[in-house]
Amino acid sequence: MSPTPIQQRLLQYLRRHIADHGYPPSQMEMAAALGLKQNRSARLHLEALARLGLIELIDGTARGVRLIEPTQDASRVLQVPLLGRVAAGRPIGSDTDVQRHVTLDPGLFRLKPDYLLEVVGDSMLLDGILPHDLIGVQRASTARNGQIVVARIDGEFTVKRWERHGGAIRLLPRNPSYAPIEVDPRTNDFALEGLFAGLIRPA
Repeated sequence: MSPTPIQQRLLQYLRRHIADHGYPPSQMEMAAALGLKQNRSARLHLEALARLGLIELIDGTARGVRLIEPTQDASRVLQVPLLGRVAAGRPIGSDTDVQRHVTLDPGLFRLKPDYLLEVVGDSMLLDGILPHDLIGVQRASTARNGQIVVARIDGEFTVKRWERHGGAIRLLPRNPSYAPIEVDPRTNDFALEGLFAGLIRPA
């Protein structure tokens, strides 16, 4: 099992806070950073990270969180190209030139990413995907209903949840401010580019 997107965000926040301050944040600070309404929700995500072996929870100690960093070696480090931008909103054109390569721990991702895209827009807000996040994409031509995918429509790229029934394709946002995108492969230049593999959030 791998951490969910919100658990990945929490892990990244823990790492940044400890690097900046020398000690972990409080559960109240974690909840505020993640946009959670209750401190208990942050605790549940901490417990999930502990079960995954990514952190250790120290009972009876204020701010009792210790990071368990995986041993980094050449075989576990990924060099992933950042290709451009993808819309979490209405589709936008995506620059396919390699902007730079990013060194990543593969343990941050559910799937092995083939490339990264920078998110523009907030249509995937409820899935924890925010503007300027870098999402990992694993190349794929098929997906299961409900999976988060990157799709190309008439030369423009978007990230959405996938839904297909027969020949009817819908790309579903996770923000009530946006409407689903209806796709007719007979009339649209359409391709499924890949599956959402996870994300990193630049500091």
